[in-house]
Formats: sequence, structure tokens, C-alpha cells
Amino acid sequence: MKSPRRKIYMLAGYNTISMGTGRSEFNPKKGCRPLESYIKEAGQAVLERIGGADKVDEGVIGNFMAARFNNQANLPAFFPLIDDGLKFKPAISVEGACASGGLALISAIKSVLAETADVVLALGVEVQNTKKAVYGADILAAAGWNQSRKNGHAYFFPGVFSNRAGAYYEKYGKDRSRLAMSQWYVNAIENARLCYTAQEAENKKTKLLDMALEMPLNPKKFVDHLTVLDCSKVSDGASAIAVVSEEGLKRLGFKPEEAIEVIGFAQMTSNITQDPTDLTVLETTRNAVKKALEMAGINISQLGTIELHDCFSIAGIMAIEAIGLAEPGKGIDYVIDGKTKRDGEMPINTTGGLIGWGHPTGATGVHQAVTLWEQLTGKAGDAQIEICADRPYALSINMGGDDKTLVSIVYKKG
Repeated sequence: MKSPRRKIYMLAGYNTISMGTGRSEFNPKKGCRPLESYIKEAGQAVLERIGGADKVDEGVIGNFMAARFNNQANLPAFFPLIDDGLKFKPAISVEGACASGGLALISAIKSVLAETADVVLALGVEVQNTKKAVYGADILAAAGWNQSRKNGHAYFFPGVFSNRAGAYYEKYGKDRSRLAMSQWYVNAIENARLCYTAQEAENKKTKLLDMALEMPLNPKKFVDHLTVLDCSKVSDGASAIAVVSEEGLKRLGFKPEEAIEVIGFAQMTSNITQDPTDLTVLETTRNAVKKALEMAGINISQLGTIELHDCFSIAGIMAIEAIGLAEPGKGIDYVIDGKTKRDGEMPINTTGGLIGWGHPTGATGVHQAVTLWEQLTGKAGDAQIEICADRPYALSINMGGDDKTLVSIVYKKG
């Protein structure tokens, strides 16, 4: 794979609070903040950090289902709401289910590479708490093939990944798999407690592992092979970051060490109408990460941290195997042995990931980039981990649907 022909940087990232169950200020009876307020908050925060709207050439916004959750389409036209200085500037929206945020980043990267822009404001947003969970699950089912929806579970995607978990249990053992999935939940909550914008930041529960292990599977009320603790959150929020060229970096007056450099990326899709060949393998994830690492010219052992798409705990474990951190069936041992903890061999999801920080679907891919920008530039606050000099790289993996739309990006400390 060829490396990018221009240097590409990301900087000045911002996350709103990931709002939903778990936050003390969340009250569904009082209604949700409007979609546009999240767009405005995240966008204005980045503009303030980079010196204003006049510095921006283009905008791109990732969103999955505003047309159904919020009865709102034509999201590019909200950029001038962020700042009047964005009026008459080009902007687009992109959608790829839960990978919509990652697609916003890829679109911004391609604009920089095409030399149509030197500074792109990339933003992701979703407001989902306008609907009750079971109705929201039906909307989110559009990330899968609508024909399969007819025979799917009422909680469609929990059902899809429950089937993956059941296949994994059968192949590699249920008890140890459940222990690893419970540990994944514990790691997510412990990391989220260190990030004030996380949905689970205020989780004060103790004995998290005992709680996760003792929660019984209840197929009559939920799905066969997962509990609610295995699932990512129903979340409202937005994330934004500036994607810039080397010339754009100079225009903004930033030094490379204040940014992260994009040195490899891949965006892939697989056939939405076809079931996975093997329910225990994330094949598209595996191929996308391989391509991104090849473009970057590094291997997995050189990474200092990873943000991966744990829409469900089993997805996190299978992603570990797909990207080569562990052999098939050994991802559970990798987690149980503490290797994914913030002080472990490969720190993963240092602000809680989708299970701990939250999953405002269209924003998740951008949130991952913001988290890695913070970590690699030492701006992560209480959530900061040590980034070793010999491992100055990071990886993000943003998945849409059941391993159907994938965005993977490799970053380097500036």
C-alpha cells in the first residue's frame, strides 16, 4: 500500500457529554436536547481552538438516523448554524450506520489528499433518546439488511451479536467467554470513570465483576447469549475534530506535536445481504486493519493504544482476534489476563469505549479520533495513559452494522 502523498493531521478535538441512562442530568421525561444543539456545541469548540470559521475550507458531518430519530435530514445545512462564517462553504453528510463518524473522517482525509481543502471540520452526531429502547432498536436495525429484519429479534442488533456470542461459546467455551465479557465491562466502566464526558463517568458501583458475572442471561426478556451489561449505550452526543494538511497546520499556527498525523487508513465494505461465513470471525475488520497497518508501514506490536468498536463485549473480543493481538479463541485469555487494561500490554478504549463512554452512533468514529488525539498529545486528563517513545502509534476501528462497513485509521504522535 502506498502511504498518503500529503501529510495529514488531526487536532483540536472536542466531545460533548455522551448523554443517556447513567448520567445524573439525564431525564427522558423532560425530553432530549435538540440535535442542532449538539452540532453547534462540538463545532464551535473546535472553531474556537483553531481560530475561527474563516480558517475552515470544508465541512463533513457523519450521522446515521437523524431522519428517523429526529425527523431531520439535510444536515450539511447546519454548518452555518455553528458559525455564520461557514455560510456558503461546501459541506456534505455521510452515512454508514455506526461507522458514519469514521466515514466523516475518511471523507475529510480524502478532501485533503485531493487538495480541495487544507482544513476540514469533521463532525459526528446522533440523538437517539427520542425513542424508547425497543423502538430505537427497530430504527437501528436499518444498519442490517431489511429482509433479514423480518425474521430478526425485536432487539435486532443485540440479537445479531447474541448469535455471534452463542457460536463463540460453542466453539471456545461458555464459562471462560462469559468471564472475559464480564471483565470487558469492568474495564469499560473503570476507564469511563476517568473521563468526565463519558456516559458512565458517574458509575459508583463496586464489585463490578461480581455484578456482571451474577447477572443471568434472560432470553425471555432480552436475548439468548448477552445481558444488558454486554451492550453499548443508547446515547446522545457529538464529537468534532479538524483534519488538516501540512499547509493547513501552518495556517492555523499549530506545531506538529500539537496534532496527530494520519499515516494509514482503510475503508471497506462487505455484502449486507450475506450472513457471515463464520460467526466467530470479524472478517471485514481483519482486512481493513491489515490494509491500514500496511499503509502505515507498522505492525500491531508498535501500537501504543487502540480505540475499537465494542458495540457489544463479544465484538470487542472478536476484534482483538481479528486484528492479530490474539489467535482465534484466545481473545478471551488476552482480556482475562489484563492485557487490554489501561496499564496492560495494549491499552484499549481508555475512556470506556462504546460500553463505557457511550455510543451516539454517528459520532463514535470521530470520538475515537478525539480520544487518540488527546492520548497522543498528553491532553487526556485523568484518563491519560503513558505513551512510550518506541510505541508512538495508535489505531481506531469503527464498524457499521454486523461487520459490513469498516473504517480503520492509524495515527502517529506528532
